[in-house]
Amino acid sequence: MTNPEDRGRTRRPVSGGSPAPCCIVAVPVRNEVARIGACLRALAAQEEIGADGLGIVLFLNNCTDGTAEAVAALVPALRVQVRVIERDFAGAHAGWARREAMEAAALWLEEVAPVVGRLDGTVPDGVILTTDADSRVPPDWVARNLAALAGGADAAAGTITLDEAEAARLPDALHARGRLEGTYEALLVALESLIDPVAHDPWPRHATRSGASLAVRLSAYRAAGGMPALPLGEDRAFAAALLRADARIRHAPDIVVVTSGRLDGRAPGGAADTMRQRCAVPETPCDPRLEPLSRALFRYAWGRRLRRLHGAGRFARTGLWAPWLRVPRAEAHRIAGLPTLGARLAAIEAASPLLACHPLRPRALPRQIRAARLLLAGLRRGARSLRLLGTLRPTRARPALGRASEEAGNA
Repeated sequence: MTNPEDRGRTRRPVSGGSPAPCCIVAVPVRNEVARIGACLRALAAQEEIGADGLGIVLFLNNCTDGTAEAVAALVPALRVQVRVIERDFAGAHAGWARREAMEAAALWLEEVAPVVGRLDGTVPDGVILTTDADSRVPPDWVARNLAALAGGADAAAGTITLDEAEAARLPDALHARGRLEGTYEALLVALESLIDPVAHDPWPRHATRSGASLAVRLSAYRAAGGMPALPLGEDRAFAAALLRADARIRHAPDIVVVTSGRLDGRAPGGAADTMRQRCAVPETPCDPRLEPLSRALFRYAWGRRLRRLHGAGRFARTGLWAPWLRVPRAEAHRIAGLPTLGARLAAIEAASPLLACHPLRPRALPRQIRAARLLLAGLRRGARSLRLLGTLRPTRARPALGRASEEAGNA
């Protein structure tokens, strides 16, 4: 929440006829005078949702470059409702600013909740979306997020691409590494989708959880405790909190946002700092998700097994999983008593030394990519064969093709 020692003011200019939007976009802003215009115009140009159905919260924190003045000039011409909040706070950071913006969006939705229920039958409790001030969303961004939620998800995560002009100024080595990491991540996601499929997040999907493109139902936002006010990684921490609450997250590949490719970012430790560090030290470890293939497969296989134990009501029989994952008996009993599957899975990952992440170095990526491609091709062939066998001879048992192929065949 806002520190009592901060200084600021709230302005609520409203365009459009209705004060009851069903979707609110929360945008934290700090010194973005050169980019805020493109961000706002993209948000105001959303298709398939009326001007009265969409609102924007701009949370301007510690702006000193004329951003506030630029926003004041832009807002009257926009066709959507906008609330502008300005704060000066010495302890500000990116996670705090995003939380404040999303809390303001949540409160706005709660003000108009009875009307929202009449406006939008598919998402009756309203939707909070968030993006960054240096990003540009496509005209169908809100519509695609709502479609993902209407499909049964509680939250939707989009993916990002760099601004072409800014990306062209980045070193070739950085692009080459990015292509390798993106290729390997896509292979891991495809393997996970075969080995540990999740009904509400089917393939094709991605693994990005970025504040540049998130949408969440108001009820799920509150159930997860809101956006955590962390100096770094608040978006991933929020996704983790949603999962612990058993919220269903859809990683929709058709939701793509263009974001800045600059090296002089506003958030210490953010994407710009990461790119700059990789330019300076090319062998900086990859993202923690990009672990050796053998460890990733172990993680996916155990994820599937734990989901099945939970579904069968056998999770309390800790001897079925705790010794194999080296989870101490007392901790295993505590974990078995947690109220949600998501909380149990997160606690097991934290407690098991066998599930600790070991990120790769970039030089290891080509070899891991080759191995993952071969395995994925084999699993897909095996899955097709098993489906065909089931069609031709439904009464006969499946041949023993090995654990991995059997897992894929059940996907």
